[in-house]
Amino acid sequence: MRNFFKTLGDRFKALPEKTILMTLALVVGLCSGAMAVILKKLIDLIRGGLTAWFDAPSYNYFYLIYPGIGMLLSFLFVKYVVKEDISHGVTRVLQAVSKEKSHIGARNTWSSIISSSVTIGFGGSVGAEAPIVYSGAALGSSIARLFHLSYKDVTILLGCGAAGAVAGIFKAPLSGVLFTLEVLLFNISMTSILPLLVSSVTATVISYLFLGNAVAFTSTLEEFSMGNLPYYLLLGIFCGAMSIYFIRTSLWTEDKMRAVRKPGIRWLIGAVSMGLLVFLFPPLYGEGYDSLNLMLSNAPSRIMGGLLTNPLLESKWAILIFFTAILFLKVFATAMTNAGGGVGGTFGPTLFTGAVAGFVLARLINLTGIHAIPEANFVLVGMAGMMAGVMQAPLTAIFLIAEITGGYNLLIPLILCSAVSFATIRYVEQYSIYTKRIAKQGELLTHDSDKAVLTLLKLSDFIETDFAPLIGDRSLGDLVKAISSSERNIFPVMDEAHHFLGVIFLNDVREVMFDTSKYYTHTISEYLKSAPATINVNEKMDAVMDKFEITGAWNLPVVDDKGCYVGFVSKSKIFSSYREQLQEVSHE
Repeated sequence: MRNFFKTLGDRFKALPEKTILMTLALVVGLCSGAMAVILKKLIDLIRGGLTAWFDAPSYNYFYLIYPGIGMLLSFLFVKYVVKEDISHGVTRVLQAVSKEKSHIGARNTWSSIISSSVTIGFGGSVGAEAPIVYSGAALGSSIARLFHLSYKDVTILLGCGAAGAVAGIFKAPLSGVLFTLEVLLFNISMTSILPLLVSSVTATVISYLFLGNAVAFTSTLEEFSMGNLPYYLLLGIFCGAMSIYFIRTSLWTEDKMRAVRKPGIRWLIGAVSMGLLVFLFPPLYGEGYDSLNLMLSNAPSRIMGGLLTNPLLESKWAILIFFTAILFLKVFATAMTNAGGGVGGTFGPTLFTGAVAGFVLARLINLTGIHAIPEANFVLVGMAGMMAGVMQAPLTAIFLIAEITGGYNLLIPLILCSAVSFATIRYVEQYSIYTKRIAKQGELLTHDSDKAVLTLLKLSDFIETDFAPLIGDRSLGDLVKAISSSERNIFPVMDEAHHFLGVIFLNDVREVMFDTSKYYTHTISEYLKSAPATINVNEKMDAVMDKFEITGAWNLPVVDDKGCYVGFVSKSKIFSSYREQLQEVSHE
């Protein structure tokens, strides 16, 4: 049997590269679709077991403890079983592509599924989409490396896994492809889209087989009216502003939480905060998709519990205040869940917050009597607006919302709101919630091929140390000895503490190096010149290339944070690696 599989494997590897890639894309699509189904079933199973038997508001007291239990179980699982940080799955995929040659560990194919299902099932206010994207990407990466494919093909299959995961979780094949192109694989070419389509469609078929043919969200929509266009434009601006609030508040809250060094204290803060938030505002429990469905069906008053009792729900203004509070508190619930030990993403919370934003604006306009607004329509369009702003992926936002709700008749408002929201946030935020942190670290691939290649290169790979360093107060004779044993024409000079002082060029001492009378009367420092520029060992490659461009030098010295000499970097060597890397990222 072993020989049979070995022979089969050898024959498969002998196939043309495109055939191998398409076949593996199909396999990745099948598996990522199955993983998405498993994740949804696990979340429903856990949540159903914990809350399905609630038949009176008094049972809401369980909301005080459920989220904390889920966060604790997830934290223990990650710490003692997974043993690596798996939060913020989309961001980790981006980092893998830019810094790890698209390698993601095989254990991540299942670790995020287990931890996020526990987190969300117990009420953690996060989404399942980012974890399943991480799992799907890990699957694609692992399968590609199993067959020893090139970086280019590993990256494409990683994208196939992510596309299949999004398509499977939402039953939205086009959105899976668009998400991968807009958010993950910036520099993929048109010729490489076919594997993404195969994987995405395959995953969607698997999802349909096990989850049914219905769209992800049911809605009661009214026909599109041109008279409402100004209000959709206003919604776009509102969603853009809320996107800025969402990104900055989320990152700020997580930073403050992670500043608490003791994990136990962080968990306690997160558990208490989440328990109170969910108890007071039950729609914050889990993904919030049940509440989202009610808003899309024009039944927001059925979202009961927490601070609102039945008499209060009869007041339309009370409902508006209730949902306005949820609009601003959802981001804290999401950040507290992630920072407190839970595993989940911001994809789902973004959709939920957008829906609430659309409802709040529409209800406010209706109550003031300015204009009659179809609230369900604004709920749906708000989802796209918020997604376009927070994720900075307008095409994904437009077609995802249309696919998961069947709202194609609102395509014009979807496009308008998404475009305006995207334009609004781009005035003040260049990066999305997924890319903001890694962009600051200089580790983000972009649509600019030059910057993408420089991001993939590492300065440490180019530092040359075969130069002969000299001490500044030594004699010319010592310099001549160094020249006789070196193949280089540049000599770094430092002091006794190894701090870099400058350089000596062979051409500058060529005339005196044969005058032995000066060997002990002249010192090295007399021939010392300042380097055109120095490069810090921690600098990013784009900054390094800027220094070469400004100085016109072909070799520049590298120093550490204390100014001590480390080595030299050659522009010609960088150019050689640049050309090789450019061929890989082009995906042709």
